[in-house]
Amino acid sequence: MNALIIEDEKAALRNLKALLAETAPEITVVGELDSIFDSLAWFQASPMPDVVFLDIHLADGSAFEIFEHITITCPIIFTTAYDEYALRAFRVNSIDYLLKPINRPDLQRALDKLRRFALPSSEATGQMPDFRKVFQELKRAESFQTHFLIPMKGDKLLPISVDSILFFYIADGQVKAVDTDFREYFFPQTLDELAESLDPQRFFRANRQFLISKKSIRDIDLWFNGRLSVNLKAPTAEKVLVSKARVAEFKEWLVG
Repeated sequence: MNALIIEDEKAALRNLKALLAETAPEITVVGELDSIFDSLAWFQASPMPDVVFLDIHLADGSAFEIFEHITITCPIIFTTAYDEYALRAFRVNSIDYLLKPINRPDLQRALDKLRRFALPSSEATGQMPDFRKVFQELKRAESFQTHFLIPMKGDKLLPISVDSILFFYIADGQVKAVDTDFREYFFPQTLDELAESLDPQRFFRANRQFLISKKSIRDIDLWFNGRLSVNLKAPTAEKVLVSKARVAEFKEWLVG
């Protein structure tokens, strides 16, 4: 795997190269650059590397200026002493954001992430994977909802963590959520909108009325016509039935 390092601090460059030699000896550093000007010239004359380690503050300006002139299609791991650029970084093919001084565990985590997405397709075809799909998946994972602000009486907003929610359901045409203390909250979103915004590894759309989490399930009964009846830890007026067509998908989700 070929890596390009764009870094204007000599000490930081030496540290990164030393850590790469220790943690990823299979990586070959094919270029060391320290400016926007040199970076643009390098990309115009050289093949795309497999990964770029990119410092944000370079000798002649912000590294984000590079993306105004060229398109970098390989994964990018940002390295910087500042944390205020994280969101902007994930808009330009970034798969990680390392704060200086970079340490071995953080670098290892970034490289593991790179390998995790690269290995399945590269082993199967012997070629680099389609990183456009990788970036889409990473950005999607970053965008999953973790908290909600629920409108309350008296012009108040109540912050609710997704971790505290057992399930969402529809009752009398309104969406409600039940938390781990069995308290209920009204939600302005539709169940479809909630299902789209939440991590599908944690929440499953059991049917039109229920969106359930793994931790909400007490046990499961075999039901008529090959269906399943999911018994939740909080009592519900209606049975939570999973259709025969979705039983296999539900089981795979539950043990995944």
